Amino acid sequence: MNDRQVDHSAIRTHQAFVITLLVLAFILDVKWLVAFVSAVMLIGAVFPSLALFKGVYLYILRPLKLVRPDVRMDNPEPHSFAQGVGGIFLLAATFGFLARLTVPGWALSWIVVALAGLNLFAGICVGCLMYYWLNRLGVPGFKHARIQQNLKQEF
Repeated sequence: MNDRQVDHSAIRTHQAFVITLLVLAFILDVKWLVAFVSAVMLIGAVFPSLALFKGVYLYILRPLKLVRPDVRMDNPEPHSFAQGVGGIFLLAATFGFLARLTVPGWALSWIVVALAGLNLFAGICVGCLMYYWLNRLGVPGFKHARIQQNLKQEF
């Protein structure tokens, strides 16, 4: 796979784990699980080779043929950016919990659940859209423009 191809099954697996773990954290009132998901997301955004949920997909789910690859021409950077933004929201939620601000902590967590669900079920990656808007504005570090081939697949 070249560097302009992304396996969207890995992304969907990641989103499914994020949604499941955060909903469980809320139902069971296990705030440390929000911190865990935040750490997984931030580490995976900064060091993609250490992405835990992608590893589960690559080394367990895909070899067992439980999930099939869905490789598309795409830029990986917007997806990493989106993952980092989600991780930052959950980090803020964790700090909220530590400050006994439970309602804002859960609100931030549910924003991540909602955005991950939007991507998982509708194929709309809000973090990716943010990345591409920043690219259009010429913000340093956001150097990759949207690959036109994906427009036909998504819309």
